Amino acid sequence: MLAIKGFNQFYGGSHTLWDIDLAVPAGGLVCLMGRNGMGKTTLLKCIMGLLPAASGSITFDGTDLLACAAEERARIGIGYVPQGREIFSHLTVQENLSVGLGVRKNGLRAIPPHIFDLFPVLKQMLNRRGGDLSGGQQQQLAIGRALVLEPKLLILDEPTEGIQPNIVHEIGSIILKLNQELRLAVLLVEQKLPFARRVASEFCILSNGRPVASGAIAELTDEVVRAHLSV
Repeated sequence: MLAIKGFNQFYGGSHTLWDIDLAVPAGGLVCLMGRNGMGKTTLLKCIMGLLPAASGSITFDGTDLLACAAEERARIGIGYVPQGREIFSHLTVQENLSVGLGVRKNGLRAIPPHIFDLFPVLKQMLNRRGGDLSGGQQQQLAIGRALVLEPKLLILDEPTEGIQPNIVHEIGSIILKLNQELRLAVLLVEQKLPFARRVASEFCILSNGRPVASGAIAELTDEVVRAHLSV
């Protein structure tokens, strides 16, 4: 579904991503890992067209993403939840969720009911401003906003960052439900090992912008963690 091959990126004079090869198959759930500053968020922004590519290719369902404008990537089926959530704090929950409706190809102008099945708290707070929600509620809103598009691939950047443990567990359950029941492909950046091991089927570790380890999540052993993730 998503295929990244030989991908390189520069930021100013710095070579930030080196020869990245990464695939997210249809129905897959891949966790991108690494210490802080290793290029994880940079790679996600390249996938979404928010940062330029230097070389290599990124394709999604056979479409060359590097030839697509950033705003087109949502239309072809990619939902993106950035690090820090980036909801519209002065808009209501309903207005935040409605933002994505204009991107949908089928012209639907109503928020899909299954969003509220996944996140009942959002239905209770439709008229509350996004900035008045707790961190966990804002994360649920950010995920719900991405799901309004009914994407084929959901990209999540640090969805558990700054969130209380009970909501972290709930978000993990929702990601698993989306992946296992609805067959939504997921690319996830995550630092919490228990969370990654619980939800992911595959992993890829970046170090200094280079892939250094990857495989089935069962291969994410303590030895691999000590070599590439311990600080």
